[in-house]
Amino acid sequence: MLNVLNVLLVEDDRDLAMTIVQYLEIHKIRCDHASHGVSGLQLIRDNRYDVILLDLNLPRLDGLSVCREVRQAGNDTSILMLTARDQLTDKVEGFESGTDDYLVKPFELQELLVRIRALAHRRSGQVRRLSCAGLEMDLTAQTLTRDGQPLKLSPIGWRLLETLMRASPEVVSRRSLEEAVWGDEPPDSNSLKVHLHHLRKAIDQGFATPLIHTLPGRGVILADHGRPDDRHRNEEHDDDPAGSA
Repeated sequence: MLNVLNVLLVEDDRDLAMTIVQYLEIHKIRCDHASHGVSGLQLIRDNRYDVILLDLNLPRLDGLSVCREVRQAGNDTSILMLTARDQLTDKVEGFESGTDDYLVKPFELQELLVRIRALAHRRSGQVRRLSCAGLEMDLTAQTLTRDGQPLKLSPIGWRLLETLMRASPEVVSRRSLEEAVWGDEPPDSNSLKVHLHHLRKAIDQGFATPLIHTLPGRGVILADHGRPDDRHRNEEHDDDPAGSA
Protein backbone atom coordinates (compact mmCIF):
# COMPACT_ATOMS: atom_id res chain seq x y z
CA MET A 1 0.00 0.00 0.00
CA LEU A 2 1.28 3.47 -0.89
CA ASN A 3 2.22 5.83 1.92
CA VAL A 4 -0.20 8.70 2.39
CA LEU A 5 1.37 12.07 1.61
CA ASN A 6 1.10 14.77 4.27
CA VAL A 7 0.74 18.29 2.92
CA LEU A 8 0.31 21.68 4.57
CA LEU A 9 -1.68 24.39 2.80
CA VAL A 10 -1.18 27.97 4.05
CA GLU A 11 -3.86 30.00 2.28
CA ASP A 12 -6.11 32.81 3.51
CA ASP A 13 -8.78 32.33 0.82
CA ARG A 14 -10.99 29.85 2.68
CA ASP A 15 -13.09 28.86 -0.34
CA LEU A 16 -9.99 28.06 -2.37
CA ALA A 17 -8.41 26.31 0.61
CA MET A 18 -11.41 24.05 1.17
CA THR A 19 -11.54 23.20 -2.54
CA ILE A 20 -7.87 22.21 -2.50
CA VAL A 21 -8.14 20.23 0.76
CA GLN A 22 -11.14 18.25 -0.49
CA TYR A 23 -9.56 17.59 -3.89
CA LEU A 24 -6.34 16.32 -2.32
CA GLU A 25 -8.21 14.09 0.12
CA ILE A 26 -10.01 12.47 -2.82
CA HIS A 27 -6.55 11.59 -4.13
CA LYS A 28 -5.41 10.14 -0.79
CA ILE A 29 -3.34 13.15 0.25
CA ARG A 30 -3.81 14.37 3.82
CA CYS A 31 -3.85 18.16 3.93
CA ASP A 32 -3.66 20.42 6.99
CA HIS A 33 -4.73 24.04 6.54
CA ALA A 34 -3.61 27.33 8.09
CA SER A 35 -5.21 30.64 7.18
CA HIS A 36 -2.30 32.95 8.03
CA GLY A 37 1.48 32.86 8.13
CA VAL A 38 1.95 32.67 11.90
CA SER A 39 -0.26 29.60 12.34
CA GLY A 40 1.30 28.03 9.25
CA LEU A 41 4.78 28.47 10.65
CA GLN A 42 3.71 26.91 13.95
CA LEU A 43 2.29 23.86 12.16
CA ILE A 44 5.54 23.50 10.23
CA ARG A 45 7.50 23.55 13.49
CA ASP A 46 5.20 21.01 15.15
CA ASN A 47 4.74 18.54 12.28
CA ARG A 48 6.59 16.89 9.42
CA TYR A 49 5.17 17.41 5.95
CA ASP A 50 6.07 16.05 2.54
CA VAL A 51 5.20 19.31 0.76
CA ILE A 52 4.21 22.81 1.89
CA LEU A 53 1.78 24.82 -0.27
CA LEU A 54 2.36 28.46 0.57
CA ASP A 55 0.33 31.45 -0.56
CA LEU A 56 2.38 34.58 -1.12
CA ASN A 57 -0.03 37.21 0.22
CA LEU A 58 -0.83 36.04 3.74
CA PRO A 59 -2.04 38.03 6.75
CA ARG A 60 0.14 38.42 9.86
CA LEU A 61 3.21 36.91 8.15
CA ASP A 62 3.59 36.86 4.37
CA GLY A 63 4.62 33.81 2.37
CA LEU A 64 8.15 35.02 1.63
CA SER A 65 8.81 35.57 5.35
CA VAL A 66 7.43 32.13 6.21
CA CYS A 67 9.64 30.60 3.54
CA ARG A 68 12.74 32.35 4.88
CA GLU A 69 11.96 31.24 8.44
CA VAL A 70 11.55 27.64 7.32
CA ARG A 71 14.88 27.61 5.48
CA GLN A 72 16.77 29.43 8.23
CA ALA A 73 15.59 26.72 10.63
CA GLY A 74 17.18 24.09 8.37
CA ASN A 75 13.86 22.59 7.25
CA ASP A 76 14.31 21.00 3.80
CA THR A 77 10.64 20.25 3.07
CA SER A 78 9.78 21.14 -0.53
CA ILE A 79 7.77 24.36 -0.84
CA LEU A 80 5.37 25.20 -3.66
CA MET A 81 4.47 28.89 -3.74
CA LEU A 82 0.91 29.76 -4.81
CA THR A 83 0.51 33.31 -6.10
CA ALA A 84 -1.37 35.55 -8.47
CA ARG A 85 1.89 37.35 -9.25
CA ASP A 86 3.44 36.15 -12.49
CA GLN A 87 6.24 38.66 -13.02
CA LEU A 88 9.80 37.36 -13.27
CA THR A 89 10.94 39.60 -10.41
CA ASP A 90 8.31 38.07 -8.13
CA LYS A 91 9.43 34.55 -9.00
CA VAL A 92 13.09 35.42 -8.48
CA GLU A 93 12.28 36.85 -5.05
CA GLY A 94 10.42 33.67 -4.18
CA PHE A 95 13.26 31.40 -5.25
CA GLU A 96 15.75 33.54 -3.34
CA SER A 97 13.59 33.15 -0.25
CA GLY A 98 13.77 29.37 -0.55
CA THR A 99 10.77 28.14 -2.54
CA ASP A 100 11.24 25.16 -4.84
CA ASP A 101 8.46 25.76 -7.35
CA TYR A 102 5.85 28.31 -8.38
CA LEU A 103 2.22 27.89 -9.41
CA VAL A 104 0.41 30.97 -10.65
CA LYS A 105 -3.27 31.47 -9.80
CA PRO A 106 -5.69 30.52 -11.20
CA PHE A 107 -4.43 26.98 -11.75
CA GLU A 108 -5.88 23.59 -12.56
CA LEU A 109 -6.16 21.27 -9.56
CA GLN A 110 -4.76 18.42 -11.63
CA GLU A 111 -1.56 20.40 -12.24
CA LEU A 112 -1.32 21.13 -8.52
CA LEU A 113 -1.62 17.40 -7.82
CA VAL A 114 1.12 16.53 -10.30
CA ARG A 115 3.50 19.10 -8.82
CA ILE A 116 2.82 17.94 -5.26
CA ARG A 117 3.64 14.35 -6.18
CA ALA A 118 6.83 15.41 -7.97
CA LEU A 119 8.02 17.57 -5.05
CA ALA A 120 7.17 14.90 -2.47
CA HIS A 121 9.81 12.58 -3.94
CA ARG A 122 12.70 14.92 -3.25
CA ARG A 123 14.06 17.12 -0.53
CA SER A 124 14.54 20.78 -1.13
CA GLY A 125 17.94 21.97 -2.26
CA GLN A 126 17.06 25.47 -1.06
CA VAL A 127 17.85 24.94 2.60
CA ARG A 128 21.04 26.79 3.57
CA ARG A 129 21.56 25.41 7.08
CA LEU A 130 21.85 21.70 7.81
CA SER A 131 21.97 20.12 11.26
CA CYS A 132 22.22 16.74 12.95
CA ALA A 133 22.84 16.10 16.65
CA GLY A 134 24.87 19.24 17.31
CA LEU A 135 26.55 19.20 13.91
CA GLU A 136 25.70 22.48 12.14
CA MET A 137 26.60 23.28 8.52
CA ASP A 138 25.94 26.82 7.29
CA LEU A 139 26.10 26.73 3.50
CA THR A 140 25.93 30.50 3.13
CA ALA A 141 28.71 31.33 5.57
CA GLN A 142 30.59 28.12 4.70
CA THR A 143 31.06 27.25 8.36
CA LEU A 144 30.82 23.94 10.20
CA THR A 145 30.54 23.35 13.95
CA ARG A 146 29.81 20.46 16.28
CA ASP A 147 28.52 21.37 19.72
CA GLY A 148 29.75 24.90 19.03
CA GLN A 149 33.28 23.78 18.17
CA PRO A 150 34.49 24.93 14.71
CA LEU A 151 35.53 22.13 12.36
CA LYS A 152 37.60 22.31 9.18
CA LEU A 153 37.11 20.10 6.11
CA SER A 154 38.72 19.75 2.73
CA PRO A 155 36.55 20.72 -0.29
CA ILE A 156 35.87 17.04 -0.97
CA GLY A 157 35.09 16.39 2.67
CA TRP A 158 32.64 19.30 2.62
CA ARG A 159 30.80 17.91 -0.42
CA LEU A 160 30.64 14.44 1.13
CA LEU A 161 29.29 15.78 4.41
CA GLU A 162 26.73 18.04 2.70
CA THR A 163 25.46 15.03 0.74
CA LEU A 164 25.17 12.94 3.90
CA MET A 165 23.50 15.72 5.87
CA ARG A 166 20.92 16.43 3.17
CA ALA A 167 20.02 12.74 3.07
CA SER A 168 20.11 12.11 6.84
CA PRO A 169 18.83 9.85 8.32
CA GLU A 170 18.70 7.90 5.05
CA VAL A 171 21.57 5.75 3.78
CA VAL A 172 23.59 7.14 0.85
CA SER A 173 25.12 4.60 -1.52
CA ARG A 174 28.80 4.76 -2.36
CA ARG A 175 27.94 5.42 -5.99
CA SER A 176 25.80 8.42 -4.99
CA LEU A 177 28.64 9.80 -2.87
CA GLU A 178 31.10 9.38 -5.72
CA GLU A 179 28.73 11.13 -8.14
CA ALA A 180 28.23 14.00 -5.68
CA VAL A 181 31.97 14.62 -5.53
CA TRP A 182 33.39 13.53 -8.87
CA GLY A 183 30.38 13.40 -11.19
CA ASP A 184 30.58 10.84 -13.97
CA GLU A 185 34.34 10.37 -13.63
CA PRO A 186 35.02 8.73 -10.24
CA PRO A 187 38.68 8.09 -9.33
CA ASP A 188 40.12 4.75 -8.25
CA SER A 189 38.05 2.64 -5.88
CA ASN A 190 40.12 3.49 -2.80
CA SER A 191 39.69 7.28 -3.02
CA LEU A 192 36.23 7.40 -1.47
CA LYS A 193 37.36 5.17 1.39
CA VAL A 194 40.30 7.48 2.12
CA HIS A 195 38.17 10.61 2.10
CA LEU A 196 35.51 9.02 4.31
CA HIS A 197 38.24 8.00 6.75
CA HIS A 198 39.43 11.63 6.97
CA LEU A 199 35.86 12.91 7.23
CA ARG A 200 35.11 10.54 10.10
CA LYS A 201 38.20 11.75 11.97
CA ALA A 202 37.21 15.40 11.46
CA ILE A 203 33.59 14.93 12.53
CA ASP A 204 33.69 12.20 15.20
CA GLN A 205 37.15 12.25 16.77
CA GLY A 206 36.99 13.68 20.28
CA PHE A 207 33.19 13.32 20.60
CA ALA A 208 31.36 10.67 22.60
CA THR A 209 28.80 9.78 19.92
CA PRO A 210 29.85 8.86 16.38
CA LEU A 211 27.66 10.32 13.64
CA ILE A 212 29.09 8.77 10.48
CA HIS A 213 28.38 5.07 10.02
CA THR A 214 29.15 2.64 7.22
CA LEU A 215 26.55 -0.04 6.53
CA PRO A 216 28.33 -2.83 4.62
CA GLY A 217 26.72 -3.52 1.30
CA ARG A 218 24.42 -0.49 1.57
CA GLY A 219 26.42 2.73 1.93
CA VAL A 220 27.05 5.47 4.48
CA ILE A 221 24.67 7.17 6.89
CA LEU A 222 24.85 10.27 9.06
CA ALA A 223 22.77 9.71 12.20
CA ASP A 224 22.92 10.30 15.94
CA HIS A 225 21.81 6.83 17.06
CA GLY A 226 25.33 5.54 17.68
CA ARG A 227 25.74 1.91 16.64
CA PRO A 228 22.43 0.29 17.52
CA ASP A 229 23.12 -3.10 16.00
CA ASP A 230 25.75 -5.32 14.43
CA ARG A 231 25.43 -3.63 11.06
CA HIS A 232 27.89 -1.02 12.30
CA ARG A 233 30.37 -3.41 13.91
CA ASN A 234 33.09 -3.05 11.29
CA GLU A 235 32.48 0.54 10.24
CA GLU A 236 35.80 1.98 11.43
CA HIS A 237 37.81 -0.63 9.54
CA ASP A 238 35.63 -0.31 6.46
CA ASP A 239 36.66 3.33 5.95
CA ASP A 240 40.21 3.07 7.26
CA PRO A 241 42.55 2.96 4.25
CA ALA A 242 44.99 1.02 6.34
CA GLY A 243 42.44 -1.49 7.58
CA SER A 244 40.36 -4.20 6.01
CA ALA A 245 36.60 -4.69 5.97
